[in-house]
Amino acid sequence: MLAEAACELFLEQGFDATSIADIANRAGVSRSSFFNYASSKSALLWAGFDERAAALERALDAPGVDGPAIVEALRAFADGLRPDALALAIANADAMGIAADLERESAVRMARIAATVAAALRHAGRASIPADVLGAAYAGAVMSALRHWAHVGPGARSLGDVVAEALGSVPADPPRAATSGAG
Repeated sequence: MLAEAACELFLEQGFDATSIADIANRAGVSRSSFFNYASSKSALLWAGFDERAAALERALDAPGVDGPAIVEALRAFADGLRPDALALAIANADAMGIAADLERESAVRMARIAATVAAALRHAGRASIPADVLGAAYAGAVMSALRHWAHVGPGARSLGDVVAEALGSVPADPPRAATSGAG
């Protein structure tokens, strides 16, 4: 209800011109009630994503999680996201005047996923740098898929399918750096 009210207002008057009081009023709740649901206008849009990211962190915080299990956890993360205000905001970012905010907030979420995946890979025995690089690649694939899914229309395909396709672009076991014996 709050997220829908926010999106309506963002489309009508723009993100920056919309206050939390405006959103609360449109949704029929008090301004203080707004903060029971979200800490900011942006957090309201990202709430579902953030819940799924927390579930991903729990899923990957287990011994022996590596390669295929990580890909499966990322797919489950995506399957749990529903078309909501975030997808609408991504698809209509320019009309809502929210593009810069989405870019900043996307970077925060991408870093969170990258760190989560990298930690799981390190825990499974992968060296730190390759774990960080793979974590960033997997996170980039997820965020790219989210943007594509929102722009194409969430009803066209499931986000899980789009994420699976994007993750297919990341080598499952990238080549390890060769060491040189020459000196």
